[in-house]
Amino acid sequence: MQHAIYPGQPWLDTKGERIQAHGAQVIYENGTYYWIGENKELTSEEKDIWTWGIRCYSSRDLYNWQDEGLIIPPEPEYPDSILHPSRKLDRPHILYNRAAKRYVCWLKYCDTNHFAVLTAEKLLGPYTIVNPFLQPYGKQSGDYDLALNPATGDGYLYYEADHNAVLAARLNADYTDVTGEPVTIYADQHPPFTREGVTHFTRAGKHYLVTSGMTGYMPNPSEVAVADDWLGPYTVQGDPHVNDDSRASFNSQISGVFQVAGRDMYIAIADRWVPDYPVTAELYERLARVVASNFDKSVQVSQEDVQMLLASPMVRHSDTSKANYVWLPIIFTADGKMQIRWLDEFEII
Repeated sequence: MQHAIYPGQPWLDTKGERIQAHGAQVIYENGTYYWIGENKELTSEEKDIWTWGIRCYSSRDLYNWQDEGLIIPPEPEYPDSILHPSRKLDRPHILYNRAAKRYVCWLKYCDTNHFAVLTAEKLLGPYTIVNPFLQPYGKQSGDYDLALNPATGDGYLYYEADHNAVLAARLNADYTDVTGEPVTIYADQHPPFTREGVTHFTRAGKHYLVTSGMTGYMPNPSEVAVADDWLGPYTVQGDPHVNDDSRASFNSQISGVFQVAGRDMYIAIADRWVPDYPVTAELYERLARVVASNFDKSVQVSQEDVQMLLASPMVRHSDTSKANYVWLPIIFTADGKMQIRWLDEFEII
């Protein structure tokens, strides 16, 4: 039995096996938490496996997690399927549609920059594909989050578009597409400054949008923007990671934020995708310059920096089957600013 959360350390399920639920979301229903994410246990460049389906775990204490299996299994026997393990499927997010009495799951594909939409009558599936290819507003679709207004039942999409912007939009009544015109939160950016890893949550009437820069599986500084309404306008507050000597979000990328049931406690859940390649502030600055120089010719870089980038997990294959999790509680200042501080361990209080 585990009695605390240990950020950055391997996390085992109740069977003693490594938890495999990355790019994750945590859902709370009827006294139980459900941790849903990408199953990376078989990820292999040699075997052309990116993600082996979507896995779910359940827990009542947030420490000890029971494997509920693959709620969206892969389809290795069908090469043209969007669920074939070679497809670059990332970042599952699920909303419950009260009117339709269905769960709606969106999946992101970074190989073809689009979403797929699936539905199910139960959270643990089975899920049926209702739209295998969706690009809202005709734009390439990247990292995203779905959000639900519990008072009205309205759904919202926040996503990185065309690798240079972050857009927000209302969902239609079925949560299977967008409706109306989008709102631009970030615009006219380029890697590594383009915002991705998009995560939305609300607290005390404020809307928080947490994003990372665009450097693949390499970690980088996060940024928080805050608004008074679902669609903004959003005001940037800066990097929430306090005393982060790595300048790389404690060597992780946030995929979600959830509230502990019955408490004013919010936990940011993140992946440490490449634990064998820790990023320092100096290393981040050098790699960021090389990436930026591809878009801004005034940025000068050395050949040594270029070789460092080419040897990094940002370019070469990353064995994400070894990725760890960085879960940390969020601190809110008196004026509503969001902060995340490093803890070697913490308990739910």
